[in-house]
Amino acid sequence: QYTLDCEFFKEDSRTVQLPVTHLFSLGLSSSKILLNSTGLLYNVQLQHFNQIYQAFKIYIESHCQSLKERKPSVYRLHVPWSHEDSIIVAKVPSFTEISAKLHIAQPQNDSRVPELNIYASSDCQYEVILKTSLLQILGQIIRFHAGTLPVYIVSNILLAYGGQLSTLISTGQCSDFSLELVRTAKPYKVEPLISIVVFLQGFNWFREIWESLSLPEVDAAVLNSRDAWFPLVSLILFLFGTGIAYWSGVFFSTCLRLFSSLWSTLIRPTVLQKDKLITPRRLCGVLPLALLSWTTCGAFAVFIIYLQYLFKVIKLHVNDSDCSKETSRNSSTHTVKKQSSMDSTSKATQSLSNSTTIAEAVNSLKMHVTILNLFTWIVLLNLPSLIYWLKNLRYNVRLDPDPCRSTAIILVCVLEILMNSSTSEVKSSKLLKIAAKVPLPLSVAMLAFGRMHLYKVPHFVTFSLLLHLLCCIV
Repeated sequence: QYTLDCEFFKEDSRTVQLPVTHLFSLGLSSSKILLNSTGLLYNVQLQHFNQIYQAFKIYIESHCQSLKERKPSVYRLHVPWSHEDSIIVAKVPSFTEISAKLHIAQPQNDSRVPELNIYASSDCQYEVILKTSLLQILGQIIRFHAGTLPVYIVSNILLAYGGQLSTLISTGQCSDFSLELVRTAKPYKVEPLISIVVFLQGFNWFREIWESLSLPEVDAAVLNSRDAWFPLVSLILFLFGTGIAYWSGVFFSTCLRLFSSLWSTLIRPTVLQKDKLITPRRLCGVLPLALLSWTTCGAFAVFIIYLQYLFKVIKLHVNDSDCSKETSRNSSTHTVKKQSSMDSTSKATQSLSNSTTIAEAVNSLKMHVTILNLFTWIVLLNLPSLIYWLKNLRYNVRLDPDPCRSTAIILVCVLEILMNSSTSEVKSSKLLKIAAKVPLPLSVAMLAFGRMHLYKVPHFVTFSLLLHLLCCIV
């Protein structure tokens, strides 16, 4: 047995409008409407709900005058321009929560609005409360823009890398990555210039000048034209990128310490001898990797040089730790022993020389760790090409087209030399001031043109590392 309820009504009499709360209300304010049900259906139109970054919590509280048993109510959130309706069945009386967010922004030629359809029980009262949901707004940002997070992370690391080079100029010492990231990774250094360019691209004269220079359109302007962008998105993503860059640096340093401890336990550490940067042996090591990159897959060659760099940094870490322990042991021994004045002077000179050498080694290690951290994200961005090449290796040895072939060849040549460099060679370079200032404009350019084109990110990093290499030579 079943009961069928039927009624005739004018649609306008059952349609009410509920304006959504503002984005910056942060859930502190709400929009409310009270429905005294005398029928079976009500349409609540959600005014100004048309952007993907909007997200709300809708609370529906139902009250009934009599205590008789009633059929459940049905709540349907309907978005007319996309297939994303959600239906919830609730008992009466009840308190129901509904999440309201969009998968697609409202098309420009579409004037319809999302609706909350309430299939009600007669003689009941329904109170609809709408509030902005901050957590869901962040979820929408991550949902639609998480693919751009690597660009923000690399941009932050690049700013810290430039800060370390600047500190090397001013103090002669290389600061820690985490301290430099906190000092240099500021959104106001990057975002305003991009926002100004996006604003000016709305004018025809500026667009003509921009196109005459053969510059690509800024990614933020493209996203803005698709209603998939708003000013605070970039700021929030930049802060997320700063946090991820910081904790990835902490995690990376911790892993290096663990690997170096394991290395020193399993393998007897050897003293690393200082050698020339460019030697025939290193050139012989570069050529096979460059050939491998050209004939097979650039990402594969990048991964191999990354492993070499990683092992080099682990050995440096082990060597620096052993030297520090040995120096502290010798200094304590010299303090206990009674010696003549001449012998004491000699020992003091030797101790000063050792401490200077250790300080130089620590500075070099900090710089190598930052470069390796930066290079890690480049490897991760090239990982899809490597996976695709490995899966199709039985069909073709050469990946064609290869988005990172030319970049890989340059990286192989640069990193083979950089991994054997030290900060003592960089300090005296005439190009160090340029190399320290370049990461900032590169970070701006990376965020301007790399958000929708991740394959461009390694190009900016490669240019910065190439300048570092020139600082070691010139």
